[in-house]
Amino acid sequence: CASELREWRPVIYRKCTDTRWLLLFFLFWAGLMFITGYAVMAGAAERLLLGYDSFGNVCGRKNTPVKGAPLSGQDMTNKKYVFFLNSCSMEIQNLKTSSLSLCVSSCPQEQLNSLEDLQSFARNNDSSLCVYNLNISSYTLNPKAAELCPTLPVPPSKSFPLFNRCVPQNPECYSKYASVLISMVNEVDVFHRILSGILAGRDTVIGLSILALAFSIILVLVFRFIRTLLVHTLIALVVFGLLFVSGVLWWLYYDYRNDPSTELETEKENVKFLLGYAFFSTVVTIVLLSLILVLRKRLQFTVQLFRIVGKIIGRIPFLLFQPLWTFLILVVFWVFWVAVLLSLGTAGTAQTTSGGQVEYRALSGIGYMAWYHFVGLIWTSEFILACQQMTIAGAVVTCYFNRNKNTQPPHPVLSSISVIFCYHLGTAVKGSFLITILRIPRIVLLYLYNILKQKESACAKCLFKCCFCWFWCQESCLRYFNQHAYTTTAINGTNFCTSAKDAVFILSKNSPKLASISCFGDFILFLGKVFVVCFTAFGGLMAFNYHRELQAWVVPLLLVGFFAYVMSHSFLSVFEVTADVMFLCFAIDMETNDGSAEKPYFVDQELLTFVSQSNKLTEGQKHRSMRPFQDNEDGTELQPMV
Repeated sequence: CASELREWRPVIYRKCTDTRWLLLFFLFWAGLMFITGYAVMAGAAERLLLGYDSFGNVCGRKNTPVKGAPLSGQDMTNKKYVFFLNSCSMEIQNLKTSSLSLCVSSCPQEQLNSLEDLQSFARNNDSSLCVYNLNISSYTLNPKAAELCPTLPVPPSKSFPLFNRCVPQNPECYSKYASVLISMVNEVDVFHRILSGILAGRDTVIGLSILALAFSIILVLVFRFIRTLLVHTLIALVVFGLLFVSGVLWWLYYDYRNDPSTELETEKENVKFLLGYAFFSTVVTIVLLSLILVLRKRLQFTVQLFRIVGKIIGRIPFLLFQPLWTFLILVVFWVFWVAVLLSLGTAGTAQTTSGGQVEYRALSGIGYMAWYHFVGLIWTSEFILACQQMTIAGAVVTCYFNRNKNTQPPHPVLSSISVIFCYHLGTAVKGSFLITILRIPRIVLLYLYNILKQKESACAKCLFKCCFCWFWCQESCLRYFNQHAYTTTAINGTNFCTSAKDAVFILSKNSPKLASISCFGDFILFLGKVFVVCFTAFGGLMAFNYHRELQAWVVPLLLVGFFAYVMSHSFLSVFEVTADVMFLCFAIDMETNDGSAEKPYFVDQELLTFVSQSNKLTEGQKHRSMRPFQDNEDGTELQPMV
């Protein structure tokens, strides 16, 4: 076997690996750029949030003219609200209201009973409630004013932040207006309702993301200078957070379910999602509390492990800044992705109808573009995280296979980054693509599950859940082997498949000894991620709960939870990846060296003693020379990467 003959010597001169996969990634991104250009040219995300009139003008901004619509292309910068000329007797058909709509600068606060009242209101408030081509002075003179102005009497309305609409305050008109609006919103597809929810709650989403970032940075500092008391405090906070968030979710679910005013489809979706969140949170709480109870006796070993990892990171302090750059890159990409998604969701062609009015009709093929765009989100995010893992692996490998521990290699992080970008980007692309391939079936199964869930088949539900679980297990295992494949590439400079095969060969001989050690550290790090998600989700629950109207806020909350987990994973993965790389280097060290004067170990005494005490190494290893590290110029030496 080629793995058995490999010398495991860190190479100085390298060659590019998996170049075809890098070319495939570039071609995929060329497709994303095409979709981006198409979305920018054909989309208008502001229509979802700001609203628009019957002539194609988006309220609150300058507009470009639409061919065949003489009243389009007007400057509506100061006219931010949508006003319906016939708000008391509107009807809806094919998602279109029967009443003309205009952009106005203010809504009438009092009832207007005559054309003179409309004229006086327009002059005093600089807000015309009649069609734009009717001059204010002609309200009482033009014989067609009754057709071009709102139906009298005009009920008092309020500029309520309900998609920037003027909502009538008259009880009878309000009832009719609300019923039409409810019908229209319920007929809009889920995709557009979610986009509206994201836009309406964008400030809250940004604030919660910053909160998750702050929690992640605090946890990085905690794990860097970890002590036993800090671990106990973290566990106590996680337990409190799990119990508290689960309780709040169940309370909100019962509050929403028993609310008699729940009529909108978005509010019903909130109830369904809250039930799912509450159930999932409760299950996770029970499982984690059970694991904490079982693993409590190994807590001291975990603290000792993090001290050793902290010692390695202390030699490479710039590793702590690596997640920050990764986070900034991810944020830039996510902002770009969401902006394109919003534009893609509003892509439509403006078509004129009778009377110079404008309608927007959805373009064909948008659904396929949205799926392609979604695959781009997963693949690119995984690629960015893979580059971070390879950067950390290269830096740790450089320092581990350094004979003189008192003199560290210069700039190991920058050296690792340069090696990745010059030689191994294709390997990161291939590893991230495999993760994406396993995620896509889970997404398809979720989509099918939502379509078929109305049939209430217990057997089908069980089958779907088993498939979800199987794909999740496959993805977790693949992530584990990907990390070790990246480390092997950092050492030997081989492609992804060869590196994965060599890593499996080494791990198969040492996995029982090292898995029991690293799993406890990974569990504590996972609790740290749960801590960030729990307290960020709690902040989201409190913030979104006060904005219930017409917002599918549970989906933005899920998005915030996903971002919080990715942020915490990006920061805490420094310790996780460092520990995994350290143990793989240790296994290679034990495999290729024997502790003799000719082939001394690279490992220092502290790590060797820790592994020996934790796992009670096999008899063959117990008889090996456990001599401490010595500055010996013989043996394998890692030269600076070029």
